[in-house]
Amino acid sequence: MPGHSVRLLCMLGLLGVLAGGGPALAAEPYDPWPGLVQDIFNNRPMQDGAGVIAIEMPVRAEDAAIVPVTLRSKLAPDDNRRVRAITLVIDQNPAPMAAKFELGPDANVSEISTRVRVNNYTDVHAVAELSDGQLYMVKTYVKASGGCSAPAAKTADDAKSRLGQMRYRQFARPSENGAREAQIMIGHPNNSGLQMDQVTQLYIPAFFVNELRLWQDDSPVLAVEGGISLSEDPNIRFTYVSNGARNFRAEARDTSGQIYRNEWKIDQGM
Repeated sequence: MPGHSVRLLCMLGLLGVLAGGGPALAAEPYDPWPGLVQDIFNNRPMQDGAGVIAIEMPVRAEDAAIVPVTLRSKLAPDDNRRVRAITLVIDQNPAPMAAKFELGPDANVSEISTRVRVNNYTDVHAVAELSDGQLYMVKTYVKASGGCSAPAAKTADDAKSRLGQMRYRQFARPSENGAREAQIMIGHPNNSGLQMDQVTQLYIPAFFVNELRLWQDDSPVLAVEGGISLSEDPNIRFTYVSNGARNFRAEARDTSGQIYRNEWKIDQGM
């Protein structure tokens, strides 16, 4: 009878599932973050960083090769702790650690902005290490894809002619507490190793700025450890407290070992 057949098939299906032979359940999406905590932070415990640090990125990127990101300290003025370092992790990128920013002990850096490549829809984590030795984490989600393999915006000849050129810009007069905003820009292709030469159809070797150090006179402001996730022609915009220095200087190193240096006079009246 048809009814008996249907019931028999249902029973056989149920037995198959119970025996492990039934249809596989949908797999949980892979979350790389626990492994990254082990690999990058040696499994150190992390606390909720909502009251310590903020991360701002567009939910959907207009261009996956130049996604803006801003990191901002949220510590209260009367908090005795300070942010020592901030690590930016783009979970689904081929090299997830995008950058680590070490903040000068006397520079009072409160905000850092840059541009990054995002290769897939992904969580992006910012982990702040404070002077109390603890790690504090926040995250956001970004919809973007193909940023690490996107062709360079500039031709090889143009990139070569601008290689290592640095520009320094300051944006406004210092505030009452001496805070000012500035930007460092470096001409560099920052090749990810995943981009293809459109003529030869061969992959362009990775070649990027992996170290940047900034000082006001001889006092450290920022030290940046970079990777393939930083966009072409990397630029860092930051807010810091002036110590009255008359000179601002920068030193960058890339993966070929080439060192680039520059120094600028600071107009304290601006």
